[in-house]
Amino acid sequence: MKESLETQRIKTADGTVAHYVSINGIKKMHNWDGAAFIPQGNKRQAEYYLFGIKYTKDQWLEFRKESNGVPFYKTAAGKAAGARV
Repeated sequence: MKESLETQRIKTADGTVAHYVSINGIKKMHNWDGAAFIPQGNKRQAEYYLFGIKYTKDQWLEFRKESNGVPFYKTAAGKAAGARV
């Protein structure tokens, strides 16, 4: 069976923002780019999750530093690759 991976962002009327990943229909809080849960838009109370596991901001930053490679939406060559010299 092929595994499907889908990320989504939800914003409620009170300003709460939640990022989650859906893996084969199972939803877990997750965000590599920042806080996965921001209650009522208050960034001071932000919570950091990776694949459903809660981390402190320092732990999350450490995981982010240790990740290898470039995100799928960025090219490894950067902006200079398309420029003519």
